[in-house]
Amino acid sequence: METKELNMADDVSIAYEMAQKKVRKLKRFYVHVLVYVFVNIFLFVTIIPKMHGNYFALQNFSTAFYWGIGLIGHGLSVFVPTLVLGQKWEERKIKEFVDKEKNNKWE
Repeated sequence: METKELNMADDVSIAYEMAQKKVRKLKRFYVHVLVYVFVNIFLFVTIIPKMHGNYFALQNFSTAFYWGIGLIGHGLSVFVPTLVLGQKWEERKIKEFVDKEKNNKWE
């Protein structure tokens, strides 16, 4: 009976740690988005006087464009992690590491 309770406690602990990791990833992405927005607004406001009517030149938006590509990649890594390495793979790896850790403690 105790081993069943310990396994349930381990499962809850693992689930909690996974949830914490997901929340941290999400928080970092939101901070990244905020920094992206504020920096690009600042850059755009400082560049407007220097544009002289040529608003849509690549040089005016290159920072936003290339950084935006990175931001899209970051968003995909947060919201679509199953694209390459699915959740089942992640769960198997976590279980493997937990089992390995348990075996090392009892040796």
